[in-house]
Amino acid sequence: MKNFWTRAASAVVYVVLFIGCIYSGVLLKNPTLGGIILTAFLLFVACGCTFEFFRIVAKQGATPCRPLGYALTVAALLMIALVPVMNARYGFALTWIVYTVFPVIFALSAMVQLWNHSEQPFREAAYTMVPMLYVAIPLGLMPWLHFNYNVLVMVLIMVWMNDNGAYMGGSLLGKHKMWQRHSPGKTWEGTIIGVLITLLVAYFVGPLFNSAIAWYHWLVLGLICSVIDTLGDLVESMLKRSVGMKDSGSIMPGHGGFLDRFDSLLIATPFVFVYLTLFVQL
Repeated sequence: MKNFWTRAASAVVYVVLFIGCIYSGVLLKNPTLGGIILTAFLLFVACGCTFEFFRIVAKQGATPCRPLGYALTVAALLMIALVPVMNARYGFALTWIVYTVFPVIFALSAMVQLWNHSEQPFREAAYTMVPMLYVAIPLGLMPWLHFNYNVLVMVLIMVWMNDNGAYMGGSLLGKHKMWQRHSPGKTWEGTIIGVLITLLVAYFVGPLFNSAIAWYHWLVLGLICSVIDTLGDLVESMLKRSVGMKDSGSIMPGHGGFLDRFDSLLIATPFVFVYLTLFVQL
């Protein structure tokens, strides 16, 4: 129970800070400034996640080029996140990034290894790029959701409800292990309860945040958030346990590090963005 209250208090601070950045544009009556404040917060999170990722892979003996890794993370996040802040005609930037910048980034990551004495240079090149793909791009998509009428806040709520529902359900009713190899504490009972709670929240609360999105779209988004959330948590657990770590960091008491707190969002956000882009007209 002590751990529960520690988790709860830590989560309140995190939620207030995140929500405050999201609604800073409304509070300051300046949407553009609000987008910049949110992007600055996401940059802080991205650097924290990148630091933790490099520390994890260092335990495998990997030596990625950290300065280049941080530079790629910051550049990718800014290039994606600031597009909605600028005029709509710059929307072609995403396509330009995919077809032009990514190949250049891979070439830079590989060429840097010419000065590295690693016996596995392409592993180091790949690890140098992973934070950009795993962290920066998903976080960079969040301002896009932020500009779509509270969609980002609702996505956060659904992910948090799934996490908390699964945690409480597993603690009270969990008997059958779901994926003991990567997450010994996760149970089928907790996962199912988390999904059901998320779907209920999506159906009843989603339309209150954005009535332009039909209830059935909210249900699909709730299913995406709950299922991908669970898989994202398992992915991060797999990464940590591959090097014998329990938590990626200790910045959030009761939760762990940046990756422990944001792992689900990092995986779920691109799926939500793709669904909204393809099937929902906002």
